[in-house]
Amino acid sequence: MIATDFLLLVLSSPSGAGKTTLTRMLLEQCPELRFSVSHTTRVPRTTEVDGRDYHFVDRRRFLDLVDAGAFLEWAEVHGNLYGTSIAEIDRARATPGCKGMIFDIDYQGARQIRSKVPDVTAVFILPPSMEELERRLRGRASESEESLRARFAVAQREIEHYAIFDYLVVNTDVRHAFDELRSIAVAERCRRWRRAALAESLLRTGRLS
Repeated sequence: MIATDFLLLVLSSPSGAGKTTLTRMLLEQCPELRFSVSHTTRVPRTTEVDGRDYHFVDRRRFLDLVDAGAFLEWAEVHGNLYGTSIAEIDRARATPGCKGMIFDIDYQGARQIRSKVPDVTAVFILPPSMEELERRLRGRASESEESLRARFAVAQREIEHYAIFDYLVVNTDVRHAFDELRSIAVAERCRRWRRAALAESLLRTGRLS
């Protein structure tokens, strides 16, 4: 496979750790990166737009796409199905000026993508403590006590899988966490650029076929 400087950046975290905010900040500061819009069977929130936040589909349509091999990864989370389509990456690669793609997925999706596309950079966003995570979840005031406890239990299980990621970023302060995340993205982009440049040089000299 010919080396490429295209960055595939996977961001994962337990619910409430601040991943969505950090992803938004990274996209604003790094316009050469594109957000991977996932498919999901969950109901849209009032502020969400189909095609921008998610591709909202019903369960039957989602499973048809699974059968067709349309997803690079997919998983069921909190009773809803989520998946990353191969077409999303193909469109990003074909977009002028686009140098990478950000995936907002859970650890299951990160593991699946890595098994199929080894050259990805995976970052796990951690809360400063489980107590703080629970406080943030309760601060949303948008869920029942039963739903909150279930989400917190899932978060505890998700954190146990941190070892499959390349980087850990502790979101104690969102500004500091963003600076750390942006440094990771820049460093990985530079590493890929150097590798791709070397591969191109070797091809020109006939030392790589």
